[in-house]
Amino acid sequence: MNILVCIKQVPDMAGHFEPNEAGTWFDETGLAWRMNEYDTFAVEQAVRLREQLDGEAEVTVVSVGPLRVVETIRKALSMGCDEGVHIDDADAPERDPWQIASMIAGFATGRGFDLVFTGMQSEDRSSAQVGVLMAERLGVACVTGITAFEWEDGTMTVEREIEGGRRCTLQLKAPALLTCQQGLNSPRYPNLPSIMKAKRKKLTVLQPAEAGLEAPKVSSENFRPRERKSAGVILEGDVETLARQVLEIFETKTTVLGKGGAR
Repeated sequence: MNILVCIKQVPDMAGHFEPNEAGTWFDETGLAWRMNEYDTFAVEQAVRLREQLDGEAEVTVVSVGPLRVVETIRKALSMGCDEGVHIDDADAPERDPWQIASMIAGFATGRGFDLVFTGMQSEDRSSAQVGVLMAERLGVACVTGITAFEWEDGTMTVEREIEGGRRCTLQLKAPALLTCQQGLNSPRYPNLPSIMKAKRKKLTVLQPAEAGLEAPKVSSENFRPRERKSAGVILEGDVETLARQVLEIFETKTTVLGKGGAR
């Protein structure tokens, strides 16, 4: 079995974010970087499946980004992936989901991947689009946000959350793409021998044009901090006084009464 895992390097969400000079994304100065949390579940599930198949599977991990993402690829290799692919794109942080999907799908096309695992979404953009766009481009079945996975005799049984806190169970066969949600598994922590071994594993570097980069569908034009809201107002008094104060607020600070919304 041939398995592909797609990962992304994201900034630590505890960092301090400021818009860049162009106002199109955040300034990377001083930020710490790590593997996207949702992608750690994807890596773990791919490695567990390879272990279940007793070595009859190979796991390739791919990531799009500047040179710094190699560190995150090595992290996935130390968790048990067999080889890495780095699509070396310095502009990746500002690429739209379509462009990222075009490069990963371009790499994957014709390579016979039976399964593709990726995180449900990234922690920075949270678009949740790359996985489904890749599945469409590759022409394979797709299940998003899985929280359970079983493999038996070539059939996958997966579970995902749906509206209202309910869950549904689906069965499908390869080829397929699955996006992974928190709760699927507990990602392992690589030990020192695994970390050292990862440094010797194969890492292929591709340029965006080689991978099939396409033109963007959307672009970020005005990235800015959230606007601060004014402090709330605490009203005190009896019911009649409170009603009068609320009515006054509606009349002076909103347009609700003028639009027929409250009478």
